[in-house]
Amino acid sequence: MTTPEDPIAVTLPTDREVVLRVVPMPSDVNSTGDIFGGWIMAQVDIAGSIPAFRLAQGRVATVAVNSFVFKQPVLVGDLVSFYAEVARVGRTSVTVNVEVFAERGIPQRAVKVTEATLTYVAMDEMRRPRPVRSPSVEGA
Repeated sequence: MTTPEDPIAVTLPTDREVVLRVVPMPSDVNSTGDIFGGWIMAQVDIAGSIPAFRLAQGRVATVAVNSFVFKQPVLVGDLVSFYAEVARVGRTSVTVNVEVFAERGIPQRAVKVTEATLTYVAMDEMRRPRPVRSPSVEGA
């Protein structure tokens, strides 16, 4: 793993939609001065829920964090971008891959900081699992 002083710069994805962008603040740091991992996890969960919500056409709940890898620390003032895309659709579930990039420094460069895979389940109004409504079968 590289250090924050010499991270490998990457290009932000241009073939995917940014689902969330946020700038972490000093109140989000841990005891070592980096952004708290729990804060990043919460933002990843929000970002992952957006394509799941859209596909399910309604309420979803997180049922699993299948994988979560912190590649680089996130720093106060970074512009953090979350890219999320559906990886798998089950009968009641949607699995989403999330990649997180931080833009920092002058000149500004992007660094991949986190990647995760989460599974959400579509919920009905009684908070019970329901079938995912796929646009391809709408009206059926």
